[in-house]
Amino acid sequence: MTGTYWRLWWASAVDALGDGAFSAAIPLLATTLTPDPRLIAVLSAVTYLPWLLLSLPSGTLVDRCDRATLMWRTQTAQALLTGTAAVLAALHALTLPALAAIAFGLGACEVLFGNAAQAILPDLVAKPLLLKANGYQQAITTTGRQFAGPPLGSFLFAVSDALPLTLDTVTFAVSAALLATLPRQRPVVQTSSTATGGLRWLLRHKLLRTLAALLAVNTFCAQLGNATLVLLATQTLHLSTSGYGLLLTGAAVGSLLAGVLDIPARLGPRRTLRLALVANAVIFVAIGLSPTALVLALLLAANGFVTTLWNIVTVSLRQQLVPAGILGRVNSVYRMLGWGLMPFGALAGGLVAHLFGLRAPYPIAGVLRGLALLALRSGL
Repeated sequence: MTGTYWRLWWASAVDALGDGAFSAAIPLLATTLTPDPRLIAVLSAVTYLPWLLLSLPSGTLVDRCDRATLMWRTQTAQALLTGTAAVLAALHALTLPALAAIAFGLGACEVLFGNAAQAILPDLVAKPLLLKANGYQQAITTTGRQFAGPPLGSFLFAVSDALPLTLDTVTFAVSAALLATLPRQRPVVQTSSTATGGLRWLLRHKLLRTLAALLAVNTFCAQLGNATLVLLATQTLHLSTSGYGLLLTGAAVGSLLAGVLDIPARLGPRRTLRLALVANAVIFVAIGLSPTALVLALLLAANGFVTTLWNIVTVSLRQQLVPAGILGRVNSVYRMLGWGLMPFGALAGGLVAHLFGLRAPYPIAGVLRGLALLALRSGL
């Protein structure tokens, strides 16, 4: 791996730590503003709504502009947003609508940043090393967002509402500074320069088309279950604020192992994908039946393990199979199809939890995942 790649890696590491602290603090902050699972689900939905609304134009922008520049500028914008939230929290002036507006803005920046981050990697790493490079990226991102960040965010939240938001502001700024040192790449746009060129390319490729459809169902189901996880943990299983942060590290342990064990290289990409999809469905059903917080943590670890395997393989496949000049637009279509349903999954999860109880969303999501896999298995 080159020094340029490691600068990207370090930027990802710093950013992920702040994101992890933020991800634990936001639902906890929301529970201080409302106990209603429907409103907490709305907040989660707003965070992911930009993936539905902005993915396509972001892909065109990523293919037309220097990707490193886009990345450091979006991180700077995110620092300004979280800094605003930190000030409002410190003044006890942060309301649920304001929190939702800031979450939407952060999500909009993440759409552009995430698309550019995946598209820039083949510019920095040779194709034979993409699986390993993506594994390293997944490992450090998981370590920050799910292992180190959440307990840190929960601890800081217990001290002051504003502290985890302040930490995220600082990490965004440091990440932006590191990304600004990456070499500039002249964009090479192939075929149509509009987003429809990416859609046409994706629809013609059977494997990636199938993976996009499965991603759509899986992310919908993930949010159906996860949108009210904070309530399942704190109200049903009676975890404390700090306990909730530690619970989230369960998923991180599994994700970290998947990122460093290089399992796709041993099993092969398609076998790894099938294993991950079957396991995801079974684990989600079991999560809803968890009798204790320890069992829930172990199941979240298993889910994190197989989800990370899926991410490593699918991201690497796109980077290997899609021409560089259209990669941003294909990524944007792929992620719009996959992530665009997440707001609706979150809303559905809040409604299901309200009507049938806080345990119900996960088993329902697991069954839906299993049915989707049966329907689309011929494309794998």
